[in-house]
Amino acid sequence: MAANLDKEAYYRRIKRLYGNWKKGEDEFGKIDAIVVSVGVDEEIVYAKSTAIQTWLFGYEVTDTIMVFCETKILFLASKKKVDFLKQVALTKGNENANGVPPITLLTREKNESNKPNFDKMIEAIRGSRGGKTVGVFSKDKFPGEYMKSWNDTLAAEGLEKVDISAVVAYTMAVKEDGELGLMKKAAAITSEVYSKFFKERVMEIVDADEKVRHSKLAESVEKAIEEKKYLGGVDPSTVEMCYPPIIQSGGNYSLKFSVVSDKNHMHFGAITCAMGIRYKSYCSNLVRTLMVDPPQEMQDNYNFLLQLEEELLKELKHGVKISDAYNTVLEYVKKEKPDLVAKLTKNLGFAMGIEFREGSLVLNAKNQYKLKKGMVLSVSLGFADLTNKEGKKEEQKKYALFIGDTVQINEEEVATVLTPVKKKIKNVGIFLKNDDEEDEEEDGDDAEELLGKGARGAALLADRTRNEMTAEEKRRTHQKELANNLNEEAKRRLTEQKGEQQIQKARKSNVSYKNVSQMPREKDIREMKIFIDKKYETVVMPIFGIATPFHIATIKNISMSVEGDYTYLRINFYVPGSSLGRQEGNIFPNPDATFVKEITYRASNLKTPGDTSVPSTNLQNAFRIIKEVQKRYKTREAEEKEKEGIVKQDSLVINLNRSNPKLKDLYIRPNIAQKRMQGSLEAHTNGFRFTSVRGDKVDILYNNIKHAIFQPCDGEMIIVLHFHLKNAIMFGKRRHTDVQFYTEVGEITTDLGKHQHMHDRDDLYAEQMEREMRHKLKSAFKNFIEKVETLTREELEFEVPFRDLGFQGAPYRSTCLLQPTSSSLVNVTEWPPFVVTLDEVELVHFERVQFHLKNFDVVIVYKDYNKKVTMINAVPVNSLDPIKEWLNSCDIKYTEGVQSLNWTKVMKTIVDDPEGFFEQGGWSFLDPESEGSGAEEDSESEMEDETFNPSADETEVEEEDSDEDYSSETENSDYSASLGSEEESGKDWDELEEEARKADKESHYEDEDTSNKKRKHRSSRMQPVKKKRRS
Repeated sequence: MAANLDKEAYYRRIKRLYGNWKKGEDEFGKIDAIVVSVGVDEEIVYAKSTAIQTWLFGYEVTDTIMVFCETKILFLASKKKVDFLKQVALTKGNENANGVPPITLLTREKNESNKPNFDKMIEAIRGSRGGKTVGVFSKDKFPGEYMKSWNDTLAAEGLEKVDISAVVAYTMAVKEDGELGLMKKAAAITSEVYSKFFKERVMEIVDADEKVRHSKLAESVEKAIEEKKYLGGVDPSTVEMCYPPIIQSGGNYSLKFSVVSDKNHMHFGAITCAMGIRYKSYCSNLVRTLMVDPPQEMQDNYNFLLQLEEELLKELKHGVKISDAYNTVLEYVKKEKPDLVAKLTKNLGFAMGIEFREGSLVLNAKNQYKLKKGMVLSVSLGFADLTNKEGKKEEQKKYALFIGDTVQINEEEVATVLTPVKKKIKNVGIFLKNDDEEDEEEDGDDAEELLGKGARGAALLADRTRNEMTAEEKRRTHQKELANNLNEEAKRRLTEQKGEQQIQKARKSNVSYKNVSQMPREKDIREMKIFIDKKYETVVMPIFGIATPFHIATIKNISMSVEGDYTYLRINFYVPGSSLGRQEGNIFPNPDATFVKEITYRASNLKTPGDTSVPSTNLQNAFRIIKEVQKRYKTREAEEKEKEGIVKQDSLVINLNRSNPKLKDLYIRPNIAQKRMQGSLEAHTNGFRFTSVRGDKVDILYNNIKHAIFQPCDGEMIIVLHFHLKNAIMFGKRRHTDVQFYTEVGEITTDLGKHQHMHDRDDLYAEQMEREMRHKLKSAFKNFIEKVETLTREELEFEVPFRDLGFQGAPYRSTCLLQPTSSSLVNVTEWPPFVVTLDEVELVHFERVQFHLKNFDVVIVYKDYNKKVTMINAVPVNSLDPIKEWLNSCDIKYTEGVQSLNWTKVMKTIVDDPEGFFEQGGWSFLDPESEGSGAEEDSESEMEDETFNPSADETEVEEEDSDEDYSSETENSDYSASLGSEEESGKDWDELEEEARKADKESHYEDEDTSNKKRKHRSSRMQPVKKKRRS
């Protein structure tokens, strides 16, 4: 046999078997020898006899009899199998150095009697301990003459048989690291097949309203495991199903793993799916329930089932009795929902390994075995025979809920889930849009019974042509509902916020010296010179012969000039009424005091006899030092301002476990230092820690993350993990609410100087390498995300942008691809990033929507009216319909208009008088179809921006024209000027006189129609002037 046998694993495991036998617990204490006989039976998938062979040797060895005695081990097999077993039998002096009894190999003769060999084995059994009782696996019965003759020999000897299935199973239940690795891989493959194939297929069936039988769907899942794309690159020959997939729906449910998918068509209600995949002989299991348009009661029961699984996982720890864990869950159900106790499955799972279901380690009320670290269980909980009160048809009235996972038992921590397939309502619920369609369908079914199939088709066709609404009409109907809700909700919210006045920021009061004793006693002060006290950041100036201190914060600016023989130093101060900049407070602590606005000092540039230096030197020094102190003060103030309002975060709890989810070789944006640095991102107990190669640390706590976004590298040059935070954090001396970690997946720059051929081998190889790199990075990031979501029990969920729904736009200076996620609109590949939380959006307004324009602008108004609106410019007009459809599906009100509004004024008007705003129709002024008060509001808001002034009308039009053509005029001014001069120089006097005559005639006609033109001009003036947006 060419196969290799893992000797180390064999010795470890046979030692464990003999160790437990010597302890003599349970059935091990009753037996004198162990007999394992394995025949050939293709129908037997799981048997303890074959499982112990796989556990010891890594393979099933058929037609082999194994006898384990106290001091020796005998194997009877064919010649080929004996050659394979020699790998563990040949030891020095036939005495095993590993402390395991020596092995005797007996070769079976196929056509002759095996009596001599049987006699040797019986003799060995008789010589082992008492020689009367043998341990066997009583359920394993293999057919064939060879097995029959051996069983007859045992019976003739009168040996007592004891079933040792349970104790051997308990011995094998604790998995070694290698076994755990195989089971984790099996669980990962099961998760992939479920997510990538089964779930997607069910979605297709529901979406297309197909009729598919449960059995056919189960067969398609079995075929899927033959394709590598669903197996994560694993060889399909090493993968098989643990059992045929079980798919149930339509009121017929049996929450067991021994049933088979029936031939009924899949019903769009509660669809339970159980599947398990076996990888290199080790099993895994996964159970999920998909729900199509579940009623609220079904959702509540399902959420309770999820809580139950959480409770069970908390109980499954090393040293806990299986019955205790079961009873805890049962008590929880009795306490929370006693009516569901009778509906709960009779057991909550079982141990799993080489055999799919370990009958002696079932999670029920009677099992007294204790759980051990390293055991792997299939946990499965369900509620059967539940009643759907809203169900009208027979198959809708009954439903069941069933969930299950493969879990690993730990020492003290909660059991680890090895199948991290999401199972929250939003992940397993399929919500169809139109409830009315179901009613129409039911009416149609009744019509079919009454009218027959042909009449039904005709009736439906006629009905469809009369009543079917277009997508635009459906959107408008929904938008009207949203508009009504919007104004009511906004009014209520603003009423609640009333009374919360905005606190006006007072200017910081800086005191130079708290008492006279702190005043410096310098020579310059006594000599009435300007002195700068760097310690207290104060300038001491002589005013009317008195040294007067001024804090550096009171100085607005300083300038120095030389005029003739004198140097002038001019100092300007902050005073009430002076502009202090946007960020400074405009309120002075004592505005009624007398303020100095400016002081000018003069000093001579000429050195008089007896002077040690030129008098103006002091002014020059003062100018230089004041500038330095001012710069230092402003830098410190800027840092303090950054720290202002920073919410103190909890400390990061470091998990010292080496198996923490970790990503290496990432860059952080924004940069910690001036140069970008690589580092690693590691997930700990309550947050992430990024550690750069230089040792800088950035901590991000899970509870501070508002949006966690994973941007794959499909169509992008970088792959990104982006965190949009609830509260800003400080690093690199600045505060940040957006932090991202990324790595480059290809060359961002290309050498255009390189001579390229279409089929250049190097280029093709580079492309292939880049494809592989992208796939590898995507897998690494996805693996990291799945581990983090499992670690946080799905409290932190990563959102992936929907690229298909993306549209181009310019939220900042450059155009980028904006992509929706489940709860936000983002662009995280460009910097600065763009993240808008959809829950915070009040409405979206489209500006400059006109037929002749190629693009339009999007204005996002937030529920917090004090927050500045977000503008997205230059969105292509062909994206308008998809954006409307997306916003409508998110229940966000949108409006459109042809003009650009002055949003600063609009929002200020609303905030100043919210009651008045909503009395006049609220946001309906944006809707072009609104009537009455809405239209008045529209005109009023426009008139507020462009005050109607007949005399100023022409200047307004001129300003508009000049504004519109500003750039083109400046760019082409030289060219046009030169062109004009050439034209004029080319005309003679006769031509010029002819032009003047024509101009006079035209002015004569204009005089006659002045009144008509004025009337027209005035009517055109009544239209609001469009504001041109400068890019």
